[in-house]
Amino acid sequence: MSDWREVMTQLVEDRERALLGYAYLVCGNATQAQDLVQDALVRTFSKPRPGLTAVKAEGYVRRAITTVYIDGYRREQRWRRVQHLFREEQAGSDPTTGIEAGTDVTAALATLPPRERACVVLRYFDDLTVPQIAHQLGLAPGSVKRYVHDGLARLELVLGPLEDVRDPSPDGAPRPSQEGR
Repeated sequence: MSDWREVMTQLVEDRERALLGYAYLVCGNATQAQDLVQDALVRTFSKPRPGLTAVKAEGYVRRAITTVYIDGYRREQRWRRVQHLFREEQAGSDPTTGIEAGTDVTAALATLPPRERACVVLRYFDDLTVPQIAHQLGLAPGSVKRYVHDGLARLELVLGPLEDVRDPSPDGAPRPSQEGR
């Protein structure tokens, strides 16, 4: 499969649902998840990548989904800081109208800032280790640990205690996360 069109076609036919599910976990909105997958496919296949297989392409697309989401969030935040210069603020606008909260976890994930959300999703839904997340997002491992820790703390405020996430020590007290995990 040397032609990029064949690789992309195979990837979309075989893994489209998985990619959409992953994008939905990252952003929490079905429509935005479709847009993220499309943007990620464009980013992945706009450059020639010799020897690209469907399996490797899926890794590129997943990373691009996370990157596109974080970039879009930053762009939106910059716009919010200056939009008042261009138009009048609309009275009574509800900031939660775009959130589709089908489950408690989805609603709780929607409350996290993008980096924390990306780190939590990669850690607990993609089951990546801290070094793998750091490599994928271009962060230091310590930063990833901090984002995961802060994200879990925020999730616990919304969802209650998360016993399954943290490994209890023999005395029953929560143990800090394992090094490298």
